Amino acid sequence: MSVANYCILVACALPIACAGLAKSKGFGKRRRDGGFDNHNPRDWLARQGGWQARANAAQANSFEALPLFIAGVLAAQQMGGDQARIDMLALSFLTFRLIYIGLYLADQANLRSLAWAAAFGSGVALFFV
Repeated sequence: MSVANYCILVACALPIACAGLAKSKGFGKRRRDGGFDNHNPRDWLARQGGWQARANAAQANSFEALPLFIAGVLAAQQMGGDQARIDMLALSFLTFRLIYIGLYLADQANLRSLAWAAAFGSGVALFFV
């Protein structure tokens, strides 16, 4: 399996990691004490603020970014693109997505948008390898 294929697996785990961060404030507490409500998780997450709310937004955006990236890797490989270049673009996508998530949690909106654009560009570039 190529580096790019492993990157797909890691990219699929990013939204799950963001969800864990978003819910972490409520772990270990009873529901009545403000703990995570697994019976109604979306409402509970909607009531969160600060970095937990941003982690939840990063989760949603990470899911939204997946189709372009997965399709880009698979299309590049199917078209017989140079695997080293595909791997490099896949790693750059992951790197920019990790930076994006970190900047989202840190509430750095302008830098976060730049990281988002760079990751998007890496995903699009895969179609032209």
